[in-house]
Amino acid sequence: MKEEDESVEWSGSWVSQRLGVELVGDDGLKELLGLALRRNPKRAHLLVSHVLGKHVPQRPSVVYGHGYELGLRVRELLGSEEAARAVVLGYAETATGLGHSVADGLALAPYLHSTRRPVDGVARAGGFEESHSHATSHLLLPEDPKLLAGEGPLVLVDDEFSTGNTVLNTIRDLHARHPRGRYVIVALVDMRSAEDLGRLDAFAEEIGARIDLVAHAGGTVRLPEDVLEKGQALVTAHETGGTAPAPAGPSATADVASGAASAVGDRPSGTRHTPHGADGTPGADSTDRGRGPDGTDDGLDPRGTGGPHGTVGPGGSQRSGGSQRPGGADGAGGTRGPHGTDGSAGRGPHAPHRPDTPHAPHRPHEVDGPHAVRVDLDWPADVPDGGRHGFTPAHRVGLEAALPAMAQRLAEALGLGGPPAPAGSRTPTAGTAAAPEADGPRVLVLGFEELMYAPLRLALELERTGAAREVRYSTTTRSPVLAVDDPGYAIRTRLVFPAHDEPADGPGERYAYNVAGGGFDAVVAVVDSAADTAALHAPDGLLAQLAAHIPHVVLAVVPSYVPAPEKEPMLPEPLRGPEFSSYAPDEVGWLLQDLSDVELEAPTEEREEAIQSGGAHYAESLPVEYQPSDAYQALFHAALETSAARIARAVGAVTDTVLAEHPQRHRPGTPSHERRPVLVSLARAGTPVGVLMRRWARHRHGLDLPHYAVSIVRGRGIDANALRWLAAHHDPADVVFVDGWTGKGAITRELAAALGEFDGFVPEIAVLADPGGCVRTYGTREDFLIPSACLNSTVSGLVSRTVLRTDLVGPHDFHGAKYYRELAAADVSGHFLDTVEARFDEVADAVDADVKELLSADRAPTWAGWAAVERISEEYGIHDVNLVKPGVGETTRVLLRRVPWKILAGRGAGADLDHVRLLAEQRGVPVEEIDDLPYSCVGLIHPRFTRGATGADGKAVAAQ
Repeated sequence: MKEEDESVEWSGSWVSQRLGVELVGDDGLKELLGLALRRNPKRAHLLVSHVLGKHVPQRPSVVYGHGYELGLRVRELLGSEEAARAVVLGYAETATGLGHSVADGLALAPYLHSTRRPVDGVARAGGFEESHSHATSHLLLPEDPKLLAGEGPLVLVDDEFSTGNTVLNTIRDLHARHPRGRYVIVALVDMRSAEDLGRLDAFAEEIGARIDLVAHAGGTVRLPEDVLEKGQALVTAHETGGTAPAPAGPSATADVASGAASAVGDRPSGTRHTPHGADGTPGADSTDRGRGPDGTDDGLDPRGTGGPHGTVGPGGSQRSGGSQRPGGADGAGGTRGPHGTDGSAGRGPHAPHRPDTPHAPHRPHEVDGPHAVRVDLDWPADVPDGGRHGFTPAHRVGLEAALPAMAQRLAEALGLGGPPAPAGSRTPTAGTAAAPEADGPRVLVLGFEELMYAPLRLALELERTGAAREVRYSTTTRSPVLAVDDPGYAIRTRLVFPAHDEPADGPGERYAYNVAGGGFDAVVAVVDSAADTAALHAPDGLLAQLAAHIPHVVLAVVPSYVPAPEKEPMLPEPLRGPEFSSYAPDEVGWLLQDLSDVELEAPTEEREEAIQSGGAHYAESLPVEYQPSDAYQALFHAALETSAARIARAVGAVTDTVLAEHPQRHRPGTPSHERRPVLVSLARAGTPVGVLMRRWARHRHGLDLPHYAVSIVRGRGIDANALRWLAAHHDPADVVFVDGWTGKGAITRELAAALGEFDGFVPEIAVLADPGGCVRTYGTREDFLIPSACLNSTVSGLVSRTVLRTDLVGPHDFHGAKYYRELAAADVSGHFLDTVEARFDEVADAVDADVKELLSADRAPTWAGWAAVERISEEYGIHDVNLVKPGVGETTRVLLRRVPWKILAGRGAGADLDHVRLLAEQRGVPVEEIDDLPYSCVGLIHPRFTRGATGADGKAVAAQ
């Protein structure tokens, strides 16, 4: 549109002339958009859509038609098969209704929009930031998490595509969670700058997906370098100059003849405006013209210049004749000629209906307080109010069926007659409407922030009946925008009122633009039930503001849809042998999921580099299972034979200590048959110990103790679903956590921290050996060889170390592990257990003496091991306690699973370290004997590991 060729001024010219902002692009771009100034330190200008139905009241058929047409174009782009698999995602708050209309055009696509309203009990499925917005955080809260997890196209809808940051942030977040092959971006206008145009293609290549863009028009905004500073200065000048105190009373009339404008000081909910001349500069009040004999502006509702709170822009009048306000087009344009659609000369889209005309409706009996008549829509209970939690094609069918009757109820509340149109006669697009009543009222249907689609469909249905002379639609908003009453400016008037939905980010102002002074005879305010609060009905609330400017106010409340609290799915029963593990079914129940068919192993050097660089967590992969040489296997068997009695004694001591102290955990009156521990070993090192403790209790005391294995991961915590299963099947107070040994106590601390979120569990661990002084329940505090530490899965039921990875372990899954059935020929799990159990009787007397001594001793943790680890970390220049692994068991793990740097051995250590020396020799790791070591040995992981830290022969080299 060329301004010099039009008799109607473009609604962006005021900003363009003062700030040098240029809008260039396709023909018709200026018919779609005007300009205004933001009250926002991040961006000076606001593109104001004439067809979105947010800031500018527009015919609902125009608003819905633009979105629906975009949906048809997307369906044609994708083809029927792909369109049927698509999901549409709209953006809060501005594009929630547009996105829903696009989904309608696609016909078979479910719809979801982002939200800034958190909802208790609904899990977040994603989120992203909108960097330039005044309220940046978006949440995705689908009732069905699978809505965003499919593989079909994802259609993202926003009102404008400017820098592309918001959309790219969204795709990046969702693609990381649920990759898909195709995305379609939909906007009313594509306003990317030249430098932003190539980012979309580069991003698509980066993620390996196709990204298309569909828009009604394209162009760009040219901004001078100092636009932000100039814009802020201009906003400040207009908001601070020429204000005057507000007259008292909700129906007071501002003294526009003297140039004063209504305002409300500094009250948070108050509004103010600045009188200015026709050129927008502070000075003469633009309303001082055409005044009627009653002292009001000619043709303006006497209340149109504001009550005590409502702003009718800087100046409150409506120009008559050729100067029209923005947003009046019946099509894409935001302008129209000197005649309105009703054919009357001089009536623009906001021209007021004079209160003394015979067609002005009388104010009905006010049944909802002093400001509004409440209408019961009888909204269908099974239809959500919008797409905050998802809206399916089935929901759409239900809404379509209910719309005629709901529109009829609105018409009756407005004093309009006529039967509802039959559902079958309605078209799904902008379609045709019944001929409007020539003497009917001008009605505005006003939605509420993110609630755009429901009021849009109600307005569209009311428009189709033809009962009103004209129906317009817009919504309230969070966006703070300057109002300037000039035909070349898109936001002519502003109502300000307090937020009334108890927002999570606290109280604040909310706005309705181009409503006051718009010549409406009636307004239907549509809110959801979460927003039907005392603040809505307060003297400075939205309803009061509307009543100060529009004769007839109707309130329609749509029930806020909140998904029913999700029932936690039934957790599976524990895995048992022989289907999972080589242990007998009664020996242990594994609270794990079987990942045996998933490729999880990675070379040791590759894993170490990823772990130390921060690129991966150690629990996200598995080391390749070490297969011992014949010499090493012989060493294991010799060590087992030598230490079996010592292990049996420690097993007996820790088990009998647990049994002796367990009654203290029970409430008085607990039946004796329920007074038994539930052994829960920390997989996998704790599992053989838990089995042995269970065997001791049965062998010596005739007790059959339940035994389970659960996963705990350093830095990630214990498996919460496993704890939930245990709490559902046992008293948490009975649970005794079991591990093989302590090193520096990291897992002890991890368990204590993790159990803080669960009631009833005792955050302690019972272990065979506690050389680090980290627990109070143990068999011994000597650091000796426990042969089960010598091997991996072949001494632990052929079960791998546990795995925690988000793509494999969902929110309701147990952590995972693998069952290495293929290693059955090398399995010594049963042999280890049987060899130790065979020594139970011979150590019985020694166990009785040990337990007596333990029960009378001070067993409080000393944490001596942690102090030693910190000292070693500093002395050897490692500066990371996670790379120092103290004790025989942990040192063995370093040699089997990690990239070792060196081994520190206590001077004079004997046969307990034979297997350590053998492994160190095989991997080329030096063994350094030192004095004053509280452990038999300490393993040091290579502190600055890259794959270059091992030589060509695979042996470790010195750290540089």
